[in-house]
Amino acid sequence: MLPGLRMVDLADAEAICRIYNYYVVNTTISFEEEEVSVTEMTRRISEVSNDYPWLVLERDGMLIGYAYASKWKPRSAYRFSVECSVYLSNDALGQGAGTLLYESLFEQLRKLGVHTLIGGIALPNAASVALHEKLGFSKVAHFSQIGFKKDGWVDVAYWQKTL
Repeated sequence: MLPGLRMVDLADAEAICRIYNYYVVNTTISFEEEEVSVTEMTRRISEVSNDYPWLVLERDGMLIGYAYASKWKPRSAYRFSVECSVYLSNDALGQGAGTLLYESLFEQLRKLGVHTLIGGIALPNAASVALHEKLGFSKVAHFSQIGFKKDGWVDVAYWQKTL
């Protein structure tokens, strides 16, 4: 793995919460409305990382981003499809960290036999759309006004990539 890039450790939960909860509180990118506790994030990391990679990226000893894959749907026929997520701290935006995390994640998923990647994006989110399309995802679905957060309706669209 590249310097600064590594597999998640449960001890990363606090730093991951710091990154993720910014989006929970300040944006409509996450549909959660309450900050996630370190205990809950530890549970999520443990659950996801048992089956799929969860990567973190550090710079100067600080965790600046993370990416992971999770099961798309529980039915057996979906077993070769995953949903991918990437989150970056504000000071890491626009510097290639998302690309690095996602490309490394995709490489590991390919080794696991994953065939299809799915990225769900709350709209508007031009940076996430650009990242997914840069990495070969194509828009495949758009749900209008499917979530309600911050006193407004939010659309969600899905992008898909075949490995």
